[in-house]
Amino acid sequence: MNEDHYIKKIDRVTSILTQLQTKSIVRAQDLADKFDVSIRTIYRDIKTLENAGIPVFGEAGSGYSLVDGYKLPPVMFTKEEVLSFITAEKLMQKFSHESLDSHYNSAMEKVKAVIRNSEKNMVQNIENQIDIYTHRPEKPDAIKNIIPTILESIAEKNQLKIHYQNVKDEASERIIEAVGIFYEVNYWYMMAFCTMRKDFRQFRIDRILKIEKTKNQFLQNYGNIADYRKKSDEKKVQIKLLVEKKIMPHIVNSKIYYGLTAEEETENGMLMTFETEWIDEGFPRWLITFLDFAEILEPKYLKDTMNGLMNKISNNLNKK
Repeated sequence: MNEDHYIKKIDRVTSILTQLQTKSIVRAQDLADKFDVSIRTIYRDIKTLENAGIPVFGEAGSGYSLVDGYKLPPVMFTKEEVLSFITAEKLMQKFSHESLDSHYNSAMEKVKAVIRNSEKNMVQNIENQIDIYTHRPEKPDAIKNIIPTILESIAEKNQLKIHYQNVKDEASERIIEAVGIFYEVNYWYMMAFCTMRKDFRQFRIDRILKIEKTKNQFLQNYGNIADYRKKSDEKKVQIKLLVEKKIMPHIVNSKIYYGLTAEEETENGMLMTFETEWIDEGFPRWLITFLDFAEILEPKYLKDTMNGLMNKISNNLNKK
């Protein structure tokens, strides 16, 4: 066997060891898929680790793990991995939730502590050469450590009691079962089953005024948050607009935020399709900023809403 084969084997065995360090159970089939090799090759790699004195526990066909309590020296990182950490740290500074910042900073300090001196110098030299430009809302959350609280409730399957303020500044108390969190257009949201509504709802995290874990557990396994995001999309209203091409550069950023799903260039303009839950307030108020360059094709309900909004604006302008 050639030298390249041995290098690949060493890299693969090292990666398998890292997987064993970071996961409680590692399946042979998952490793085979990850490294694009046969399961028999993975069995031989596991045997290589065992022969090197690594206490791997498990059986072929089920899963492998390191014997509980076994400690390994700190993992050393390659230069490329260190550079990816620096970039990820910049992204976290811009996009992470404030309740996660201190925890991530603490984790990064531990990572930097095991970096070789040559890489430490590189980190110092390159950190100021990377920046991320984005808009973040200035309004701070009312609750410290809110996202860790939500994630703990998911892991422990405990219901949460929250005081929530909606877009109309109306506050209510809810008992919810959290499914997951997601980030969308400058805000963090929580997807959860609301026991009051008997349905799934999404809550903007900065509108939660109070949160506490209850002792009430829930048995339902909700699965992946992406599945519930798709269900949420099914409840949205579809809107079709015909928009003059000359106004397109002025809405290029906001159109995604307001639910653009498709656009098609036609002889008469851009045919734009949206899906939104904001049919009563948010979408109409955005649309009014360029309505003189757009035609509402559907639904008729939106035309009625826009006429009502325009009449209200006209009445306010004509007041003496």
